[in-house]
Amino acid sequence: MRQRFGIGYDSHRFGAERPLVLGGVKIENETGLLGHSDGDAVAHAVIDALLGAAAMGDIGQLFPDTDERWKDANSMQLLREVKRRLTAASYTIVNVDVTVVTERPRLAPHIPAMRENLARALGIPLHAVSVKAKTNEQMDSVGEGKGLQVFAVASLGGA
Repeated sequence: MRQRFGIGYDSHRFGAERPLVLGGVKIENETGLLGHSDGDAVAHAVIDALLGAAAMGDIGQLFPDTDERWKDANSMQLLREVKRRLTAASYTIVNVDVTVVTERPRLAPHIPAMRENLARALGIPLHAVSVKAKTNEQMDSVGEGKGLQVFAVASLGGA
């Protein structure tokens, strides 16, 4: 089996009048993330990592923010669509690894549910999904609590 790797990244500012959603989990916070879809930066970074590993473009090409069909879209559904496309192209997802960088809210209590949601959407075992949370030690705009960043790595087999 040939292995391929991709890196994904996403960042969003806080300030949307909607729930904060990360990895398909609604998390108690003053505001949600600004964005065309539901702002789920975890799902978005994973999508880009998977698409990058398969050389299939990026989230903006598949689900452009200029298309009203994706306005307020559930990002976990977008992730499932990417999984469908990967399967159709004969790829298998080996694992994904995610790091969320934010000062607040504290994500540790939500990580198990995020992992479960990602594993379910991708059709892979729970042990193949890692989610970690870090702070930026109050440095830069993320450290000042204005938003968050997410980094993801994905490994594919096949094709």
